[in-house]
Amino acid sequence: QVQLVESGGGLVQAGGSLRLSCAASGRTLRTYGMGWFRQAPGKEREFVAAITWPGGSTYYADSVKGRVTISRDDDKNTVYLQMNSLKVEDTAVYYCAAGRSERGLLAVRADYWGQGTQVTVSS
Repeated sequence: QVQLVESGGGLVQAGGSLRLSCAASGRTLRTYGMGWFRQAPGKEREFVAAITWPGGSTYYADSVKGRVTISRDDDKNTVYLQMNSLKVEDTAVYYCAAGRSERGLLAVRADYWGQGTQVTVSS
């Protein structure tokens, strides 16, 4: 099993930045694709970003492209989501996930999910 714990969420003003972290325990994430997802009240969970292996390719939703960067630290078994130029519409619970299928992550499918961390962007 893989356990994922997100942290780094909080309240930030529009235009500000946050860095989310996802710490993994259990199996190594080295062979897994990792993704970040978000869900706002009354909305479906949506894809935000993913990082694949072995090439470390990254993918971003159009809504966040150019404003967020996904990265991973294999030594710390941690995945990060750096978010800049935050908008009010970025407000959501952000979830980290791991999946054996990168294409699945893009379709909001994963093998393991974290508990989520709240991001609130105020105007």
